[in-house]
Amino acid sequence: MENYLNENFGEVKPKNSSEEALQRWRKLCWLVKNPKRRFRFTANLSKRFEAQALRRSNQEKFRVAVLVSQAALQFIHGLKLTSEYTPPEEVKAAGFQICGDELGSTVEGHDVKKLKVHGGVEGIANKLSTSTTNGISISEKLLKQRKEIYGINKFTEIPVRGFWVFVWEALQDMTLMILAVCAFVSLVVGIITEGWPNGAQDGLGIVASIFLVVLVTATSDYRQSLQFKDLDKEKKKITIQVTRNGFRQKMSIYDLLPGDIVHLSIGDQVPADGLFVSGYSLLINESSLTGESEPVNVNKENPFLLSGTKVQNGSCKMLVTTVGMRTQWGKLMATLTEGGDDETPLQVKLNGVATIIGKIGLFFAVVTFAVLVQELFLKKLQDGSHFSWSGDEALEVLEYFAISVTIVVVAVPEGLPLAVTLSLAFAMKKMMNDKALVRHLAACETMGSATTICSDKTGTLTTNKMTVVKACICGKIKEMNNSEEVLSFCSEIPEPTLKILFQSIFLNTGGEVVKNQDNKIEILGTPTETALLEFGLMLGGDFNEEQKSVKIMKIEPFNSSKKRMGVVLELPNGNVRAHCKGASEIVLGACDNFMDSNGKIVPLDKASINYFSDTIELFAGEALRTICIAYTEMGNEFHTDNPIPEKGYTCIGVVGIKDPVRPGVKESVATCRSAGITVRMVTGDNINTAKAIARECGILTDNGVAIVGPEFREKTEEELLKLIPKIQVMARSSPLDKHTLVKHLRTTFQEVVAVTGDGTNDAPALHEADIGLAMGIAGTEVAKESADVIILDDNFSTIVTVAKWGRSVYINIQKFVQFQLTVNVVALIVNFSSACLTGNAPLTAVQLLWVNMIMDTLGALALATEPPSDDLMKRQPVGRKGNFISNVMWRNIMGQALYQFIIIWYLQSEGKAVFHLDGPDSDLILNTLIFNSFVFCQVFNEISSRDMEQINVFKGMLRNYVFVAVLVCTVLFQFIIVEFLGTFASTSPLTLHQWFVSVFLGFLGMPIAAALKLIPVGSR
Repeated sequence: MENYLNENFGEVKPKNSSEEALQRWRKLCWLVKNPKRRFRFTANLSKRFEAQALRRSNQEKFRVAVLVSQAALQFIHGLKLTSEYTPPEEVKAAGFQICGDELGSTVEGHDVKKLKVHGGVEGIANKLSTSTTNGISISEKLLKQRKEIYGINKFTEIPVRGFWVFVWEALQDMTLMILAVCAFVSLVVGIITEGWPNGAQDGLGIVASIFLVVLVTATSDYRQSLQFKDLDKEKKKITIQVTRNGFRQKMSIYDLLPGDIVHLSIGDQVPADGLFVSGYSLLINESSLTGESEPVNVNKENPFLLSGTKVQNGSCKMLVTTVGMRTQWGKLMATLTEGGDDETPLQVKLNGVATIIGKIGLFFAVVTFAVLVQELFLKKLQDGSHFSWSGDEALEVLEYFAISVTIVVVAVPEGLPLAVTLSLAFAMKKMMNDKALVRHLAACETMGSATTICSDKTGTLTTNKMTVVKACICGKIKEMNNSEEVLSFCSEIPEPTLKILFQSIFLNTGGEVVKNQDNKIEILGTPTETALLEFGLMLGGDFNEEQKSVKIMKIEPFNSSKKRMGVVLELPNGNVRAHCKGASEIVLGACDNFMDSNGKIVPLDKASINYFSDTIELFAGEALRTICIAYTEMGNEFHTDNPIPEKGYTCIGVVGIKDPVRPGVKESVATCRSAGITVRMVTGDNINTAKAIARECGILTDNGVAIVGPEFREKTEEELLKLIPKIQVMARSSPLDKHTLVKHLRTTFQEVVAVTGDGTNDAPALHEADIGLAMGIAGTEVAKESADVIILDDNFSTIVTVAKWGRSVYINIQKFVQFQLTVNVVALIVNFSSACLTGNAPLTAVQLLWVNMIMDTLGALALATEPPSDDLMKRQPVGRKGNFISNVMWRNIMGQALYQFIIIWYLQSEGKAVFHLDGPDSDLILNTLIFNSFVFCQVFNEISSRDMEQINVFKGMLRNYVFVAVLVCTVLFQFIIVEFLGTFASTSPLTLHQWFVSVFLGFLGMPIAAALKLIPVGSR
């Protein structure tokens, strides 16, 4: 079976599956009882084609718009333009001078002419009643007016489906429809022949069973949909830096309004259409809208920013002009949402299992019906009454047909693929509480097979709360443990050096020092930037004064491949100065001079280079992140098109930044090791800092290798084959190094790889990995969009929790499949063999429907929602080549099925003698005994299925309230069916002795299951 599944249903991958693979498996699943329900959690391919068509039309539209705007620019300069635009009265009445449609056509159409007519960016800002410095007013009345005129920044979503929609979908099960027709015919024929109410009992029994199945199914599906809705809301919690009422604040992108001033930096997604106000080196990736991979340079000449595009480089201030469904991104997102997520490999495999068993079930059902009708026909042939048929005989044929249809109901395990979704929905909801947000369903099940985790250092293994604790300025090393030590150090630094140091800290930065709404100083930026700015403030510097004192000509933001950032300043005297900071050994390598203890510039000789290198080694050995700060004078000739110099700098000093290891990381790494998961650290930091942290975390062992990115890049393919299995730490790595390592681990070594990332440049590695894990706090929107799971607290321990939940999902689904296949096999064989050998089926249509509900919806609820235990992290991972239906499962299925079949067959052949049954009701009582024993076999088998290998299946059972509730409800309802609903369910009340034997026969399955677990089988 596993080979068949891999050949026909194995093409669907955890992510990035081809359209052909998604189409192929759908065509193979032709035997489906209820397509609406079966394919509810699969991708809507037709909607995806619509989205692709919309994207293609956008691409053409934007290409034309860009060409037109370029042509318009050539004619506009020197022309005197007059405004022909008149705003609508309602816009004027609200205090604005431009409507939403005019704004939309100007920005989306890249209409330079219209922009100039409206007075450029400042003119648009005035017409929107906003300020490019302070943003919009936060008065409730004004905000309400803005929303009414321009709309809100939300996209049209699929409306939440109510409970009755799920009832309607559950009713569209083909087999239930056929049974409903059978019930109707049974009612009509029964009432005509036997009158009311006796003649209606069989028909009403089937109708009641159908309604019960529909009600339970719809309730389960509705609850699942609510869980997914909650998760979708969490996925959309994206915040952005906005200036409103003169204050910087974090705000949800869905609260943005036209007139807002948004601050964008590298890795951000543009949250609405808008105009560039100010910024540096801004490169925008518009491929999501236009399909063009080449980034666009956005500046004052080309100020148009479109929603959904991404900041590839630089930073800027943006004026929001158009929001929500007025933007092309809004229209595209509305269509993409309807396309849904890709189905997971397990969903597809279990659809395959359901199809195989469905075909077998259909064959058995047809043969069972043929045998039963043949028995009746032969009987009538012997009596010579084959040409005259009574109402009772017609009802008998109808009952045979209903039994055959119900065999199909039981045989086609429609619940298998849906159990995956149920288990995933349950796990995703619980993981949300454990600070992990799953973006793609498949990541949940894939994480359970992970064999390697490639983790970042900063913020994942460490706390990301950085402070400068050591500094070497002007050749003097000082500790900075408190403000007194900092001030003492400050007094020792010469005045000219201090001035240049302040300039470097406060101007060569991606961070900001602002006042918040409470009038308190707040430092914004990455943890490294925050630590340096805090250091500058403690030394007595003033951020705002430094910003006002010079003009910034050019900024090159921090780049993970260059590992440094730079800024070019125009000084008040007209001269130009460049500042540079970054990875200490790289920046030091770009220096020719350094500042000595007197503040004088002296050449870097061999002794001073060794001194600085030893200082860097010393800091790194104490697990400190080292940053080198340098500057160079450039005279008065510099053009902004020229790059910032890469050499010729003067070293101001080196700072050591402390970033403590997170509590619990060492234990989590040890847990991974015992679970067969290798943890590797991949960082851009100094090799010695990385090794110190890796040893503290327990990642770097005596046999492990620590390597730097440049050295890794130079290795041949043969050398990499020997080296990669031993690598535990990779320092000074570039995004390409990370991508190469992940690719080799996945393809050459067949590892299932999870990778963490937070920066824009991590996106390729996150995309390449089996499971991409983005950081929720430090991660950019680009990284989050490429990831499968977002770690909300940026904590490595949470990654281990995700792995545990992933294993739990995988094993829970295996347990449910084992349980359901056992019921399938027994129900099929019992009814088929009885029909062939005795001419009647012991389990009626109503009873089979109840059994189907026990194994399908209720079984999935009980077994697929089992919470994870710590024991899961003591076994080896499944990996890439593990079989889903393992030998252990087949052993348990076949052993349990054989036991149940023997019990039921024995009851059927010897039951009357054993229980001394005679009289007119003996057949009914015997069939009730068989039905009751069969149900209790499933109840106790459900308990045995809680663990496929361990004998003790009661561990933690009472803590799983869902499991206990399902068992109690099953037993309670079984008692009611047998004792009180005999008229409808074809049962007869049983004596205490008969109840005891039924339950005991079911219970015997547990020691049988325990004995089976002692039989050794291969793990595959």
